[in-house]
Amino acid sequence: MPTLTKLYTMQEASQHNTKDDCWIVVDGKVYDVSTYLDDHPGGDDVILATTGKDATDDFEDAGHSKSAKELMETMCIGELDTDTSASAELENQPPTGYPQKLMTLTKQYWAVPAAVVGISVVVGFLYLRKKNT
Repeated sequence: MPTLTKLYTMQEASQHNTKDDCWIVVDGKVYDVSTYLDDHPGGDDVILATTGKDATDDFEDAGHSKSAKELMETMCIGELDTDTSASAELENQPPTGYPQKLMTLTKQYWAVPAAVVGISVVVGFLYLRKKNT
């Protein structure tokens, strides 16, 4: 049965992995979510982390509402071509630019563990000071 939508390979979809050009694959459909990244309640990094692979499990695990699923349908640009053998190989590889994304996230969130350590040290000193008096 012929399809009425455009077919994309996983390799084609994985090439769109930046904030300005972001595609994701969910339930065998390809979505261009570039214009929605800034509006996503979970932040754009959550979506960018799912590029280059089948994001169905990640999408379902997040517990999206019915309205979120309806909104996503408006961004559908085609379907995943499941006849290509390269898609299985690509799913097992990290997305293009993954090390760069990891470095960006590490630089962005370094303050959280540093704050936890700092607070722990201060509390420890206060405890020891109170104990000695």
